[in-house]
Amino acid sequence: MTTLRHRLATDTRYTLLGLPAAVVSFAVVVVGISAGLGTAIVFAGLPVLAATAAMARHLADLERVALPGVLGRPVARPPYRPAPARAGRLRRTLNPLASGQAVMDLLYAIVGFPIALLASILTAVWWAGTIAGLTFPLYGWFLAALPGMEESLPRLLGLGGDAVTFVVFNTVAGVLFALTLVPVVRGAALLKASLAQAMLTRAPSDGVVAEPRFA
Repeated sequence: MTTLRHRLATDTRYTLLGLPAAVVSFAVVVVGISAGLGTAIVFAGLPVLAATAAMARHLADLERVALPGVLGRPVARPPYRPAPARAGRLRRTLNPLASGQAVMDLLYAIVGFPIALLASILTAVWWAGTIAGLTFPLYGWFLAALPGMEESLPRLLGLGGDAVTFVVFNTVAGVLFALTLVPVVRGAALLKASLAQAMLTRAPSDGVVAEPRFA
């Protein structure tokens, strides 16, 4: 039971906290790419694109740090090409663009946003349905007495419009949400994590796993 609670807490945290991070990543990358490409013709946009790629790398590192808790195993950080030891200032500035992984980091910030949004919505809806439904007997009687509640969902379904039916119906709905909470939240977390794993990590080589780090 403790493991199940820990699993649910980890998946819930990953999906809900992942949405603000996805919003920031999406905004930074879209604005950065738009500004960089718009001025690339005069070369002023290249440093902007490089800065955007560097920011996307750090945001990807945040995602890689969260992945082991969801996947249940370590993940390997893709290699990023360092600037040559004697590289000039311009070469060092543009170095974030030299790694092939930079494209994947930038792309993930864009395509990962709708996935993060879907995962967070599913998690929030199922938690809200569970909490509201299981506690409905505490306040459902008051709601049933409010004007306009005669046309409630149970009545529209032909189950009756009395207060008892109203409370029982919503409580049963809460029980169904509770029974499916773990698999739904787990599925939402794995949906987001699977995309991140495919785009932001690589398979370990020679049995050695590179832990995510910031650089």
